[in-house]
Amino acid sequence: MSDIRTKAIQFQELHKKGTFLMPNAWDAGSAKILAAAGFSAIATTSAGIAFGLGKPDYVGALSRDENMTAIEAISNAVDCPVSADTEDCYGVDAEGIRDAIGLTLLAGAVGASIEDSPRDNTGSLYDIEEAVDRVTAAVEAANSLDVPIVLTARAECYLTRHPDALKESIKRLNRYREAGAHCLYAPGPADKETLATLVREVDGPINVVAGLSADSLSYAELAEIGVRRISNGGVLARLALASLRDAAKEMRESGTFSFAANAIPDKDANEIMRG
Repeated sequence: MSDIRTKAIQFQELHKKGTFLMPNAWDAGSAKILAAAGFSAIATTSAGIAFGLGKPDYVGALSRDENMTAIEAISNAVDCPVSADTEDCYGVDAEGIRDAIGLTLLAGAVGASIEDSPRDNTGSLYDIEEAVDRVTAAVEAANSLDVPIVLTARAECYLTRHPDALKESIKRLNRYREAGAHCLYAPGPADKETLATLVREVDGPINVVAGLSADSLSYAELAEIGVRRISNGGVLARLALASLRDAAKEMRESGTFSFAANAIPDKDANEIMRG
């Protein structure tokens, strides 16, 4: 318990000033590779975990138990703080949300998140008052634990194609901050002007997902506008899948194996996995 409390305090401190990178792992092996690269914290990706289980990335495909099993494996694999992608906290009510936050800590993570889009795949948002109540329940659960979990509240306005996504994101994220959320996140926008507006208009630390395309804003550019935390979502998992798909295509269509030149050496992989 003292070890996870130390990680929790470290993770809290990262959110107080400056900008830090928090790449997303999808299993214990990918977590070890990212930790070996020297990142101060890593996150999980529900998309990557789902893909690894042969499931698509949409609400409801990945069960709470499946996600928690992966979160535990990732958390146990590394010494740095782990923030868990806990989707919508898997609860239709406050009790279910509290259970998810507690299970996240038991799995060894010191961060959790909650989305404001229902698990009905309709592409809608919770009514803002209901969404605030849900964030409040998650915050209260996080704050009630012996170990302080960083709770990230997400506004899914861009992903659900809200007609005024920026304005609605700012309104929701500020309400979530008032409800006690420790970090705020509006996945979707990638241009500097929009992200700068979010940072300026939202009263709290902002997470931005970066690296989704080759022309993504750099760490230096995001730090310049005041982004506190930079994650990658499921892109690293998809990159690994792309390499596998390309290798499969080469073998099937050409009967050659040039892809092997890009493989991590067996010696290096073993050293990383031994820790």
